[in-house]
Amino acid sequence: MPSVPETIVDAGGRELRVSNPDRVIFPPTERTAPVTKLDIVNYYLAVSEGIMRALDQRPTTLERWPKGVYPGMVLSTREGRVGDAFYQKRIPKGAPDYVQTAQIEFPSGRRADEVCPTEVAVVGWAAQMGTITFHPWPVRLRDVDHPDELRLDLDPQPGTDYADAVGVAGEARALLNELGIRGFPKTSGGRGIHIYVRIEPRWTFTDVRHAAIAFGRELERRRPEHVTTSWWKEERGPRIFIDYNQNARDRTIASAYSIRPKPGAPVSAPLAWEELGEVAPEDFTVATMPTHFAQVGDRHAEIDARAHTLQPLLDLYERDLTRGQGDLPYPPDYPKMPGEPKRVQPSRDRDRPR
Repeated sequence: MPSVPETIVDAGGRELRVSNPDRVIFPPTERTAPVTKLDIVNYYLAVSEGIMRALDQRPTTLERWPKGVYPGMVLSTREGRVGDAFYQKRIPKGAPDYVQTAQIEFPSGRRADEVCPTEVAVVGWAAQMGTITFHPWPVRLRDVDHPDELRLDLDPQPGTDYADAVGVAGEARALLNELGIRGFPKTSGGRGIHIYVRIEPRWTFTDVRHAAIAFGRELERRRPEHVTTSWWKEERGPRIFIDYNQNARDRTIASAYSIRPKPGAPVSAPLAWEELGEVAPEDFTVATMPTHFAQVGDRHAEIDARAHTLQPLLDLYERDLTRGQGDLPYPPDYPKMPGEPKRVQPSRDRDRPR
């Protein structure tokens, strides 16, 4: 049967042209059918309320896989590896006039006009352009220098899995409750768990990162055998790493409802706390999430109901400073930051000849 050169879909009241709609983006697996470009566009339209809650008014990096997600294909990296897929940080040429932008500043001081979704047609257009995953900044168009979201990334290290992350998430929930903070969990689309907290947009990226460090350290004190904040992979062990640097400027996390470039087209699924231990991340895919969404709605529907203060976590950070626990390393591509320790693994630094 000949392929269809293009089709038109209704994207929130706009006509959206989808070229090569039958192109297979995810090949079939033992558990899943092939996923086409049109499937991906229709998926994002089916969860439009949820994806827009995650992206609305946020400068967003587009993770584009225009050739599809096939074995052996790789993503280009910050370190210079050239791959089959790439991060689009600037608005592509030829974007429709309804695609708005927000100007953001990188740690280097350079600036870029980044796509800033304001309606679901922007999401559909990006998907038609080969976008698989959306990476929104934790800021809004009205103020791109003060985050309104704290992101807690529970990242399983070798020797641990999703079940271990669920255990740590339970402790994280208890700590948030003690601090009077409501968090909203989701699967990462892999083995990890992300917890989002809406915050008042009056702190800097540095402040929010310090809050994440303080949260991670407190979890580490409570569950030292299960949690680590060590930036050095060799020192983490089989524990859950609290990736505090996901709150640094220009670091982003795949949004709720984003598709991940893994076999079977899994998606990052918002969940109720009680659901975390009852599901598996692979339960949620491009094929299954629309039905789940239609049945239960958006588990993050109340996330904007209250914006929290960061002060309790910043107080914890200041307390740790008085105890000799200072800042932690930034990612290696960052310029040297004020108060940052040496970017040398402590154990190796101790072994250096004096």
